[in-house]
Amino acid sequence: MQQKPILGFFYALTAAVMWGSLPIAIQQVLPAMNVETIVWYRFSAATLGLFLLLICSKKLPKLNNIHRRYWWFLLLGVIGLAANFFLFNYALKFIPPTTSQILSPFSSFMMLLFGVLLFKEKLGIHQKIGFILLVIGLLLFFNDRFSDFLQFNLYFKGVFLGFCASLIWVAYGIAQKMLLIKFSSQQVLFMIYIGCFAVFTPTAAPTQVMNLNLFQGLCLLYCCANTLIAYGAYAESLNCWDVAKVSAITTQIPIFTLVISHILVWVAPQYFTIDDLNWISYAGAIIVVSGALLSAIGHKFIKNKN
Repeated sequence: MQQKPILGFFYALTAAVMWGSLPIAIQQVLPAMNVETIVWYRFSAATLGLFLLLICSKKLPKLNNIHRRYWWFLLLGVIGLAANFFLFNYALKFIPPTTSQILSPFSSFMMLLFGVLLFKEKLGIHQKIGFILLVIGLLLFFNDRFSDFLQFNLYFKGVFLGFCASLIWVAYGIAQKMLLIKFSSQQVLFMIYIGCFAVFTPTAAPTQVMNLNLFQGLCLLYCCANTLIAYGAYAESLNCWDVAKVSAITTQIPIFTLVISHILVWVAPQYFTIDDLNWISYAGAIIVVSGALLSAIGHKFIKNKN
């Protein structure tokens, strides 16, 4: 693979900014549209976009004569991603955007754990230290919220839903890893998107789009474009740059969410609000992303020292 570091950095940064800003946009739509419908619109747009891309490049997946096990992996991927989208969007009814994203590194660490259990992969010392930093960082981030957890209130409900969203994403990650043996990454996403679209079609209420004001409508359009552009930019970044370097950018998503939130509150305080965090919570957020960063690129430093 020919390295294109500037282009790779641009694509990775685009994906990170898109994912970092996504929960902020979703929260603007939630007062006027239910979760199922928001997710349905996102999968509709992503499915249509990928369909046009694949049909123009003549790379639509061929499903004839494929082994039954791939159908099971496809089903697992649909369940995992559909549940992840639903739980993540639903959690945003109860918690701020930064809180929802601070839980996202759990997906990567759970994927590492399942890699050890299912694929006999090895867990490096840098990944173990990274996980410890993640736990410490989360404890600090939620330092003034322990009473909410003990009361099992709405904030606790949102955090629990966000945590479950991160865990269930692992099902999608495992399915994608197995399906990539047979299909390209775009083909895998297309098939899973179709399945997720079908899952939410019975419960979606597309006419709720009429309830949106202009600003909410623009936010919904952004959410729909986000699903397609972010994953596309991430895939392109991997084609141009090292996986470890791309991961070093994408592990910073919670920080991007925090920074974007501050910028938007400064620009349009009538629409946006900021998380009420103390300095310990900010320190915790930095430790969380540091743990994720160490897990992603720590092997580079260890290798160099050896």
